[in-house]
Amino acid sequence: MTASESQPAPTLKAWLAGPMEAPAGTVIERVLNLEDVVHVAVMPDVHLATDVCVGTVMATRRLVYPAAVGGDIGCGMLAIAFDAQAHAVRNPVHAGAILRAMGERIPTQRRNRARLAAMPDLLATSSLSHPSLCAALQSHGRLQLGTLGGGNHFVELQADEEDRLWLMIHSGSRNIGQVIKAFHMAGATIGSGSMRALDTHTDAGQAYLHDQEWARRFADANRLAMAAEVIEILGELLNIRAVESAAISCDHNHVAAEQHLGQLLLIHRKGTMPADAGLPGVVPGSMGTQSFHVEGKGCEASLRSSAHGAGRLLSRHAARERFARSDLRGQMEGVWFDTRLADAMREESPRAYKDIRAVMRAQGELVKITRTLRPVLVYKGK
Repeated sequence: MTASESQPAPTLKAWLAGPMEAPAGTVIERVLNLEDVVHVAVMPDVHLATDVCVGTVMATRRLVYPAAVGGDIGCGMLAIAFDAQAHAVRNPVHAGAILRAMGERIPTQRRNRARLAAMPDLLATSSLSHPSLCAALQSHGRLQLGTLGGGNHFVELQADEEDRLWLMIHSGSRNIGQVIKAFHMAGATIGSGSMRALDTHTDAGQAYLHDQEWARRFADANRLAMAAEVIEILGELLNIRAVESAAISCDHNHVAAEQHLGQLLLIHRKGTMPADAGLPGVVPGSMGTQSFHVEGKGCEASLRSSAHGAGRLLSRHAARERFARSDLRGQMEGVWFDTRLADAMREESPRAYKDIRAVMRAQGELVKITRTLRPVLVYKGK
């Protein structure tokens, strides 16, 4: 398929919290010139990543680019309120007990086969598009359902402005999403610049759309499984109950067919959150700074999207080089975490991320802040 010469040139709109690094600008320019691209929106948490920058929204008419979604399909946020004040978690005895229980009941990588998670009916009754993907699901799916992963994924207990206790979880589809991306990228037949695409008017394109929707459901079930463990832990240790009617759920790595700019378009979001008018969302800071609950404002120029977090300021390698264990402890003052993991957590140091307040100011046109939260306790993997 070739783009029609009569189609207008693609457009670009950016909301930036500061100067963009030159390599990221080069990547965004390359994305803007891909075949079939209509519009690109850049969020204030933008930072360099493989193929497509995190913090990029891209609209196409017909082609789907798996690299513009990434491998952690369905990665997103879950927030749940509790019927208690956060001061109970600040108690050192309670904090230690909670961290130990999370370490025992929320694996960071894979489950022990003796404690496999039950696959929800919504996932168990549907299948992926190819036998090799179904085999990967059997070998990885139940082992990884209810597991956190590493990197910037976390389970965090937070306090809002009234000191009410909240849970926030950031995680995705684990290895399943990576397998789905790799499988479909290998079968992509359309090359545009340095990126491969699938035509959604073909069986191959529809298969990718089907499988990435399945991965989004898996990622959502993964977060819910971890939340259930946290709810049980707090109930057992502190007699605290969740108020699940106050839950907020959103994901920020996906492609979806949506109406924009007067036409039906394929909206690729890589590290960007849907922000339709009135839609609740969650924008985390770093593990030592504020996070926010928000409502979208439905800005069309951003393809009704917003930042998904603070965005990296330093690469993981640069953060490890710059920050020692003592730096991390200083940046995490007042926040409980497993100090035995301090060395591994240096790459996630709060100062490795952009100033979340600057990010929120830059996207004032995109979302409205409804709640401000601060971290009390953070559980992360190695």
